[in-house]
Amino acid sequence: MKKVSFIVFTFLVVITTSLVAQDIPESTTLKFDPSRDSFKDLKEAVVDAQNTDKRILLDVGGEWCIWCHRLDGFLEAHPELKNFMHDNFVVLKINWSPESKNEKFLSQYPKVAGYPHIFILEKDGKFLFSKNTGELEKEKSYDAEKIMDFLKEWAPKK
Repeated sequence: MKKVSFIVFTFLVVITTSLVAQDIPESTTLKFDPSRDSFKDLKEAVVDAQNTDKRILLDVGGEWCIWCHRLDGFLEAHPELKNFMHDNFVVLKINWSPESKNEKFLSQYPKVAGYPHIFILEKDGKFLFSKNTGELEKEKSYDAEKIMDFLKEWAPKK
């Protein structure tokens, strides 16, 4: 019975992942991946941002980072924030971990004091703003109003 359950679960994960992946640009990842080429991903994100008239939001962190997972979970639990973010930004996760610190890529932006960290770029890739996400926290989570205010402030003017 356990084997059948495992096979069914695995099948559902594969099907769900492939369906979700169809709507996500190649430069977008759902996880921080140390094997990705951040320069290539940013080039693709710029093309996508220019085609969709969005800005780029770089989410810097790692799979090891509890606050990175808290932010992702918070956005999942608040679809109004997640939808607004994806309607206005091409979101690109940039890995920082012992396996891949992405030092060359991150050296083109201000120094990061902690993770997760957000950089806002214009649709052409030009740096606009650096955000310490600690300013968006509330107790052991995040503050929806602060996040929405931040996103609205940096969303492209339409």
